Amino acid sequence: MKETQQPLENMLKSFYLPTFARNYEDFAKRSEKQKLGHVQYLNQLAQAERDERLTKKTERLLKQAKLPRGKTLDDFNFSKQPGLSLARMKELAEGDCLDNCENVLLIGGPGTGKTHLSVSLGREWCMMGRRVLYTTAAALVQELLINKRDLSLNQFIKRLDKYEALIIDDISYIPQSRDETDVLFVLLAERYETRSVVITSNLVFSQWNSIFKDAMTTKAAIDRLVHHSTILELVGPSGRQNEALRRKQAQTTTTKGKQPEA
Repeated sequence: MKETQQPLENMLKSFYLPTFARNYEDFAKRSEKQKLGHVQYLNQLAQAERDERLTKKTERLLKQAKLPRGKTLDDFNFSKQPGLSLARMKELAEGDCLDNCENVLLIGGPGTGKTHLSVSLGREWCMMGRRVLYTTAAALVQELLINKRDLSLNQFIKRLDKYEALIIDDISYIPQSRDETDVLFVLLAERYETRSVVITSNLVFSQWNSIFKDAMTTKAAIDRLVHHSTILELVGPSGRQNEALRRKQAQTTTTKGKQPEA
């Protein structure tokens, strides 16, 4: 038996079946004890191979996505956004919108949870085997400008095409140069009806002329984005400011509760 193990393991590895190679002997012993047939034994090995591949693929997709950590749908406080439907968020998380090349636009003031929700959707999509990329608008624009300078803008945009969802965070914070907003418009136009974008913005659409500089470009950008999209409006005060206020009040209460030493 031992003489055949190494050639068998080598063959399994050459077939890119590492889980088979690691587990076939243990599974065989267990199958013998459980009196399983050959087909059941192979089925268990195949399931183990599949599960490990899915786990590794998910880990790889999450790493490539560059998502900020610690933001999930389960952690989002939907009670702070009564106008936001949890059912609709779960529907978006299923990923049909990516198949239809639809966009998701999150509009609201600072601290209302736009980034949290966009990253949470990205994480859910990665878990389902989808390719996602997260970036801030400022960082993306700089990459676009560098590639434009190097005469490789089209190639860069095509590389981004491999991502089913491109999450662009804080579009209202991009720099004020016309060159910078022009390359962003080119990217959005190229992805129109071919791939999905997820965009967060502190500005309502009527204020987007401050982003794209002129009425014509602003209208064209908004028209492409909203044509096939889900628009989520988040309202209320900043969650970050509320949290900071609660911490300050807790510290004040603790300080007042301490008795001075005699």
